[in-house]
Amino acid sequence: MKTTKRLIIYGRVQGVFFRESMCRQAAELGVTGWVRNRRDGSVEATVQGDEAAVERMIDWARAGPAYAQVERVEIEPGSGEYDHFERLGTV
Repeated sequence: MKTTKRLIIYGRVQGVFFRESMCRQAAELGVTGWVRNRRDGSVEATVQGDEAAVERMIDWARAGPAYAQVERVEIEPGSGEYDHFERLGTV
């Protein structure tokens, strides 16, 4: 069964290859959705896939790539249907 979650990731998460690394992690886990920077310095993502893969993606987001310093991740139900994972423009 597919699940969809919206994540907002706070901390030192821009300029540290967070989006690119998240795209690679999504491909590895078979997760679809998107990721983008926000003007407030956070990163927003929607992740979709089987529940276990989405949970693993959330666990990854709590740490991020090597140079990130994640302070917190807000998680809420997400919506939409996605067939791949992509980087979107900043909002």
